[in-house]
Amino acid sequence: MPDIRPFRIDVPEADLADLRDRLRRTRWPERECVGDWSQGIPLDYTRELVGYWAEDYDWRARERRLNTFDQYLTEIDGLDIHFIHQRSPNPDALPLIITHGWPGSVVEFGTVIGPLTENFHVVCPALPGYGFSGKPAATGWTVERIAAAWDVLMRRLGYDRYVAQGGDWGAAVTTQIGRNAGSNGCVAIHTNMPIALPTGPLENPTPDEQDALAAAARYQKWDSGYAKQQSTRPQTLGYGLADSPAGQLAWIMEKFWSWTDCDGHPENVLSRDELLDNVMMYWATNSAVSSARLYWESFTSFGGGAKVEVPTGVASFPKEILKAPRSWCEAAYTITHWTTMPRGGHFAAFEQPELFIEDVRAFFGTV
Repeated sequence: MPDIRPFRIDVPEADLADLRDRLRRTRWPERECVGDWSQGIPLDYTRELVGYWAEDYDWRARERRLNTFDQYLTEIDGLDIHFIHQRSPNPDALPLIITHGWPGSVVEFGTVIGPLTENFHVVCPALPGYGFSGKPAATGWTVERIAAAWDVLMRRLGYDRYVAQGGDWGAAVTTQIGRNAGSNGCVAIHTNMPIALPTGPLENPTPDEQDALAAAARYQKWDSGYAKQQSTRPQTLGYGLADSPAGQLAWIMEKFWSWTDCDGHPENVLSRDELLDNVMMYWATNSAVSSARLYWESFTSFGGGAKVEVPTGVASFPKEILKAPRSWCEAAYTITHWTTMPRGGHFAAFEQPELFIEDVRAFFGTV
């Protein structure tokens, strides 16, 4: 039996001291030339966050909270994978693997894991190169390879029949797990970011298709620069992010402004500590480059592949960055459940845990 080792997060005190020192010595750029976020995260807010991170944020308290979950490391295909494994008190509960994306982390699921254990044995791995998982030293850790690794993980835990959920990169991995059904143990998938393209001409798009096209156009014009950089030259980007915690924070936080349903400010939907907990998953593990490399490996694979034949549930949140309408998704998935959510954005479990939990339970209760 391959080794599964207990794990606890314990960032060395020297690393925390170094972080505070770097934050205090941040070399600041000049102020933006506009009165909003259109040139990026504003200077005043960034300075406020950096000051809080350096002087008031209590990582040890946040670390203790994360360590209330049962965590492990196991080697799969030559790489250590960090994962939370929270068993249900019901021994017959359905096993569920949930996967995060970028710029998220396992922190996104901190509020939903406990309630989900009423119905599920919850497995929540960190993607290769993310958080406390190992960093690939060679190319080849694609979405397809990760999907296969997650099946190995579930079977290693004794789960030959399971379900999967994910958003962002987690949606790509979960979709691939669904495509692999028949050769793996997955019997259904759920996603809050279905990946689908138009199935025909768009001379007379429906209102849903118009919304999807508008969201895609906005993403391409204003929101996709990070993806172009990370999918082409992640190493170059990494020198700045690995050296500057203020830079790492800004690179991530701007997306939490842009991609959440936050009415103009990320702290309208997530607390400052929650936002910094997620940033710490990148800074404390020095994973800016290793996480970005997933874009280099697999970004061009978004939107392709065979149809998912297992039952698929979709939670469609209004502020999702890619809003494929159901008509497109029907060609890519076997849709048996679709919920149009009243609020929420890209980080569904993080932003709207109650809606997320309710929908995951409702759908997987049918399989």
